[in-house]
Amino acid sequence: MRKLIWAGLAALAALAVWLWPMGGMADVTHWAAVGQRDAQNALAGALRAVRAGDAGAWSVLLGLCFAYGFFHAAGPGHGKLVIGGYGVARRVSAIRLGALAIMSSLAQAATAVILVYSGVWVLGMGREALTGAAESLFAPLSYGAIALVGLWLLLRGIKRFRAVRPTSHVTHAHDNCHTCGHKHAPTPEDVTQITTWRDAAILIGAIAIRPCTGALFVLILTWQMGIAAAGIAGAFAMGLGTASVTLAVAFAATFLREGTLAQVQGTTALRAMAVLEMLAGAVVATLAVQILLRLI
Repeated sequence: MRKLIWAGLAALAALAVWLWPMGGMADVTHWAAVGQRDAQNALAGALRAVRAGDAGAWSVLLGLCFAYGFFHAAGPGHGKLVIGGYGVARRVSAIRLGALAIMSSLAQAATAVILVYSGVWVLGMGREALTGAAESLFAPLSYGAIALVGLWLLLRGIKRFRAVRPTSHVTHAHDNCHTCGHKHAPTPEDVTQITTWRDAAILIGAIAIRPCTGALFVLILTWQMGIAAAGIAGAFAMGLGTASVTLAVAFAATFLREGTLAQVQGTTALRAMAVLEMLAGAVVATLAVQILLRLI
């Protein structure tokens, strides 16, 4: 099992080297952009088929929307940054982290629906105004929130690291001092009790603030064509396509975290968990700030 863990960590390290120092990210970004453009070009025909009532048109439309969401998420994206960073930083199960990935992607689709229909019904905004608002207002807000998430993880990691004080009076089972009967350091169970509704709300909110521009395009177009239900369904299909990528990131982050922690135990494991949280928080905050500065 230990050999398998080391092999997995080595594979993740090799992937990271290929993506960044070797320029693999540029290739992935180009591939994702081409796939996203092709899917968007095909969407217009699928929407016309839905309006005409052609057999199987709904299946084609939802499939194309799913593909668009997949390619959109495969390129540079803030959802992967948040889910991956949190997965490395906090000892949350892969299933729960995967659920967060799905909920955040669907919440992003819901934001697009709310933005479009509040814009066209209440404010009378058109496509250019809505997409402009998404890029000029909601994108900076989203990356600003993500930077705060990174800072939050960093500070919490520092706090947990400082709370772990090695002592010869600590038992393996309970971490209670034999002299006074009180805890002088958090137990592994204490550290893993981190999956609260507050954490989930923070992560989902940071991702959902910025709606996908492809979802905005489909929602506005279907509203103009009189097939609003198709646009709403398509937006959520895009969300599921995005979730398919963030799910993979969630599982990879969980494997990386658990593989690292499997090499240590006891107080060293607690310190390692705190260090992972600090590093993940610093990376998330730094990348989010860099992108934010390019947007403003």
